[in-house]
Amino acid sequence: MPYILLIGGIIGIFCSGILTADKIELLQNPSAHLNCNLNPIVACGPVINKPQASAFGVPNPFLGLVGFAAVATTGGAMLAGATFKRWYWLGLEAGVLFAVAFVTWLQFQTIYRIGALCPFCMVTWVVTIPIFWYTTLYNLREGHIVLPKQLKGVGAFAQKHHGDVLVAWFGLIILAIATHFWYYWRTLF
Repeated sequence: MPYILLIGGIIGIFCSGILTADKIELLQNPSAHLNCNLNPIVACGPVINKPQASAFGVPNPFLGLVGFAAVATTGGAMLAGATFKRWYWLGLEAGVLFAVAFVTWLQFQTIYRIGALCPFCMVTWVVTIPIFWYTTLYNLREGHIVLPKQLKGVGAFAQKHHGDVLVAWFGLIILAIATHFWYYWRTLF
């Protein structure tokens, strides 16, 4: 658990930092060419200036810098032997639940509305989902979140098949990307 939080948080901070620098670059020079613009589909330029990239009035990478810093700090503190009270874990759970819901909305927006895939945004998707999933499983296992008796079987299934759930989750995202952009991918073969 601490490694997932620490490593995922550091990767998230790194990607959020790059996106923040790119946003500042575009604010200073709107015609700047960004290094992450790899082709017509995989490019952060078309994404970074859309309204969805500042969903709460500030650029989304700013939220990532703060959120991923909290996650990485929690993981580092756990590695150092720190323990946290239930209220802290519930607060972290609320934060990662918000993050995964926001990332899911952003996935839909970038794939189906904007029509471009920001590579650094996709990396944040890849780390946010396991951070959420394993934080939730940890909170269930440690009793910070208590399921009603009717859902105990679901919780046991999730604990036993945690990796399968992640593979299926990522498989659905890959399927959405592959099918929506198939018109472009098939030109590469």
